[in-house]
Amino acid sequence: MDVMISALNGAPIHGFDADTICKATTLELILGGTDSTAVTLTWALSLLVRNPLAMEKAKEEIDMQIGKDGYIRESDISKLVYLQAIVKETLRLYPPAPLSSPRVFIENCILGGYHIKKGTRLMHNLWKIHRDPSVWSDPLEFKPERFLTTHQHVDLKGRHFELLPFGSGRRMCAGMSLGLNVLHFTLANMLHSFDISNPSTEPVDMTELFGFVNTRATPLEVLVKPRLPPNYYESL
Repeated sequence: MDVMISALNGAPIHGFDADTICKATTLELILGGTDSTAVTLTWALSLLVRNPLAMEKAKEEIDMQIGKDGYIRESDISKLVYLQAIVKETLRLYPPAPLSSPRVFIENCILGGYHIKKGTRLMHNLWKIHRDPSVWSDPLEFKPERFLTTHQHVDLKGRHFELLPFGSGRRMCAGMSLGLNVLHFTLANMLHSFDISNPSTEPVDMTELFGFVNTRATPLEVLVKPRLPPNYYESL
C-alpha cells in the first residue's frame, strides 16, 4: 500500500481518485492470487493422485532437502526443483483461465496475413497453446521432468510464449507472485505432511468444466493419512 500511495502521490490521474485505484489494485492482487491458486492446487493434486510415482518423487525430494522432522519455510521452495516442475506442468495442462484476458487493437494492422481493424478484441487460447504438439512432446501427458530437461529454460513470467498461464506483458496477472508463493508452499506442506491417495479403484476423473476459470467437472475425492509422527502436527 505504501508503494502504491507514494507512486500516486501528486501523479496526474484521470477518471478515478487515488483511493479507488489503490483499492482496485489490492483487490486484483488478492482475487487474482487466491481463486487461481485453489483451482491449480486441485488440479495438481488430481494429477499427482493419478500419477503416484511423481508424487513419491516429490516426497523424496522434500524429505531429502527438508527432512521428515523439518518444517518447510518459504525460503526452502527454491531447493524443491521437482516440486516447481510439477507446478509448471500443472499450469501447462490446466491453466487457471483457459483464455487470456482480452486485448484491444488501438490501430488497424496486419497480423499473420490477416487485416485486423482498430477496436478488435483479441483473446489467446492458452489451453491450446500449452498443448501444441509442435512445441511439447507428448503434450497430453503429465511429465514434470520436461521442465528439468528440454524445457528447463521456460519460466512463468510471460517471457516464453509457449507457456503463458498468467499472460504476458505489462497487463499480465497482478496476482502471479502471490499465487505462486502460496501454491508452492501449500503443495509442499501437503505432500510433506500427508499421504494422499485415490479412495476408488477407478482412475481420477480429469474432465474439465470450461468457463472463465478452468475447474474440475466433478469434485476431487482423496484419502488423506498422516505420514509423520504425531508430535509433528501437535507443534504446528
